[in-house]
Amino acid sequence: MIAKLTGTLDDTGPDWAVIDVAGIGYLVHCSARTLAALGSGGDRVIVHTEMQVSENDVRLIGFASGAERAWFRLLTGVQGVGSKMALAVLSALSAEELQRACAGGDAAMVARAQGVGPKLAGRIVNELRDKAGALPAASGALDGMTRLPAGTASTDAVSALQNLGFKPTIASRAVEQALDELGEGAELDVLIRVALKRAAR
Repeated sequence: MIAKLTGTLDDTGPDWAVIDVAGIGYLVHCSARTLAALGSGGDRVIVHTEMQVSENDVRLIGFASGAERAWFRLLTGVQGVGSKMALAVLSALSAEELQRACAGGDAAMVARAQGVGPKLAGRIVNELRDKAGALPAASGALDGMTRLPAGTASTDAVSALQNLGFKPTIASRAVEQALDELGEGAELDVLIRVALKRAAR
């Protein structure tokens, strides 16, 4: 089971990215929002992944945040929603918007996703309404990722803070603030220490 990739963004397409990890290129299918968050070729990236295995195919689905992956898992648990449809929903709506739509029973909001009709949107909202409050929306997590400069220290620092239990939004913002204070050449251990102080405020 591959749960996360940390490497260099090698190439992208309409709905996929290739992440180079130690010389091995992983093809990862992504939502439009995740692709936008990854940046441009050569950037250092961290991608949360979900592996899907079928009789004829093995594929990795990539996400810019753990919250987006959690919503993908919920969406694909709804009858009639496959991985392609789930990525379409996550391309049209952020995790925060999707959470708000499900909690509020706003099927029309979900129907904004390409290929999702009113009937399917209603089913998604009805089935996920009770689960909406249990997942983090990760508001701003994708924006926070795009503001961070490329580099091993910054991405590893964000990952370290997330491993310590901080939400992606808070971790990204804290590392960004630490970089503003220390400069982009900061050592990883110093960057993490300063970011931890910012995140704990």
